[in-house]
Amino acid sequence: MLIPFKLIPSYKEYVWGGKKLRPQADITAEAWIVSEEDIVADGPYFGKTLAKVVELEGIALLGSKVVSLTGRRFPLLIKLLDCEDWLSLQVHPNNEQAKKLAGPTQFGKTEAWYVIDADNEAQLISGLKPNVTRQDIQAAAGKKEILDLVERRSVKAGDTINIAPGTIHALGPGLLIYEVQQNSDLTYRVYDWDRPMDGTRKLHIAESIEVLDPNEKGIVKSFNEKALSSPINTLASCRYFTLTLMRGNQSSVKVNTMGESFAVITSIDSTIIVKGSDWSFTLNPLETLFIPAEVPPFEVAFTDDGRALLARC
Repeated sequence: MLIPFKLIPSYKEYVWGGKKLRPQADITAEAWIVSEEDIVADGPYFGKTLAKVVELEGIALLGSKVVSLTGRRFPLLIKLLDCEDWLSLQVHPNNEQAKKLAGPTQFGKTEAWYVIDADNEAQLISGLKPNVTRQDIQAAAGKKEILDLVERRSVKAGDTINIAPGTIHALGPGLLIYEVQQNSDLTYRVYDWDRPMDGTRKLHIAESIEVLDPNEKGIVKSFNEKALSSPINTLASCRYFTLTLMRGNQSSVKVNTMGESFAVITSIDSTIIVKGSDWSFTLNPLETLFIPAEVPPFEVAFTDDGRALLARC
């Protein structure tokens, strides 16, 4: 029987990052808290990549639902993003477009954001303004004028945004974001705030225009989290993943994978204890635990009025 384990995140240093994720580093933009390349930090598979554990354990780790949908390929990528500057204005392909534009082994990118923290004036971009067409975007691509054609939206801590393939979008400064997505990092940039176009930050105007869906808006969903009556509330759900908010006030929440999907628990702002019949893990804020699908029902215990996120397929 498999037991839960922690992973060592992979860190990415991009020009728009800050110091919240790794104060000792110069700039850290992203922490990949669950990815195929992450290393297992404890337990029987210590030192192995998550991809290797998937190869060895298959359905016991992934779950019956996951294997039926995606085979033995790990299906998700989960990140924390520290945004000190604007990310590029970008768009992601769907599965069919990804295979056409990037190769037969590639997948599209559906994602959801949960705002962990936000400055008072924090904004993001998602979707086009009314009556803006693909032709309008094509004419303005790569130029500052494109900013007049997209929707800026104010956001606050606790907001959730679903970003479907084809949605033009960008995260703005002052945001700390939890992101769950398909296991794909295909990104097509259409504008990058006039930054130098070096080898790592090229624009992909033709691809962006091809995969753009003017009807996708990426609407912000706001919740009064403290007024929620249930300790478990679904924030985002699609064919690829479900993201759930768990809240506790010195109480516990029971979780059952039913063998269908692995579960990923991330503490947001408090210390929580995740425990089964013969195992227990303590998670501090922004720490994550991976629970294989075959693990029996377990509970998440809150030491105060804290938040935790549960991601699964």
